[in-house]
Amino acid sequence: MDRVACAVIGAGVVGLAVARAMALRGLETLVLEEDRRIGAGISSRSSEVIHAGIHHDAGSLKARLCVRGKHLLYGYCRARGVPHRNCGKWIVATDDAQCEQLEALQAFGRDNGVPELQLRSAAHARLLEPELRCSALLDSESTGIVDSHALMQALWGDFDNAGGTVAFGAPVLGGECDAHGITLEVGGDAPTLLAADIVINSAGLGAQRIASRLRGLPAQAVSPLHLAKGNYYRLVGRSPFSRLIYPLPEPGGLGVHLTIDLGGQARFGPDVEWVEAIDYRVDPARACSFDAAVRRYWPGLPDDALQPAYAGIRPKLSGPGAGPADFVIDGPGQHGVPGLVNLFGIESPGLTAALAIAEEVVARL
Repeated sequence: MDRVACAVIGAGVVGLAVARAMALRGLETLVLEEDRRIGAGISSRSSEVIHAGIHHDAGSLKARLCVRGKHLLYGYCRARGVPHRNCGKWIVATDDAQCEQLEALQAFGRDNGVPELQLRSAAHARLLEPELRCSALLDSESTGIVDSHALMQALWGDFDNAGGTVAFGAPVLGGECDAHGITLEVGGDAPTLLAADIVINSAGLGAQRIASRLRGLPAQAVSPLHLAKGNYYRLVGRSPFSRLIYPLPEPGGLGVHLTIDLGGQARFGPDVEWVEAIDYRVDPARACSFDAAVRRYWPGLPDDALQPAYAGIRPKLSGPGAGPADFVIDGPGQHGVPGLVNLFGIESPGLTAALAIAEEVVARL
């Protein structure tokens, strides 16, 4: 039986950040990834936004780790030359009745440690973004965008330089937790049993499935999973906007917002579509609802300017009609299994928070 000090399940942005943190502490660390490349799941299907930390309940893991992660991420990108831009974001009220919601959101964000939020007038919006229609806006200056793939390559490079290894095509099929440690059953081309002193389950959409197959972990320690599909449409042509434009939040998400990538390509999304199985196809017929949502703040959207782009699946811990759930980072103090950390429900702002999540995992151990 092979043995390693630390096994990290999943080579997405969070898994790589965690693995890097463990390897930099001198632990022999192996990442087990069922795909043949890094970031093949949730991490490759996001908006690539560096979030400010506005929308989450004060004191929650999402709020705390997003704000901490934002500062860590900007510093890391500067130090490692990862392409990014602090472009800012406007959250817009599309009618007068929504203006009070902006004030409440400003207070909410400041409670989370985002003091730079500023209320701006419609005249200010027209001056800087003539195509935008709004009654007022909340200016989030610390929001930005990042090349998520370059970020993951940099994390992988740090991990590799620290002596870590990524095993591709290595799905975790199950395992056992007992007094001797944790043993993982690893499939793939060369099935094996792997003993590890520390196991960090950062498998994203597969985290609950893997945890439920770890014998010796109490069943009640596995959080529920609900799949929320988010579709994205891209804009034909260049965006007239120089920053990100968000409507006020709606149940299940942040509304159909406009983001731009580092090449200037605009995309809209995600919406919220509750699904029973993973399916990344984008239905072209959904363009009608996207068109209507976008025209609330950009009435000049050209006809037929939206084309299907891609879709992502968010691992929600609460289902339709329920309130938002926090990240779950359960270590031995929560479930009683020495050396095991399960990460459940790591959706947005997981990309922003990745480096802070890595710090939190180390603390839980």
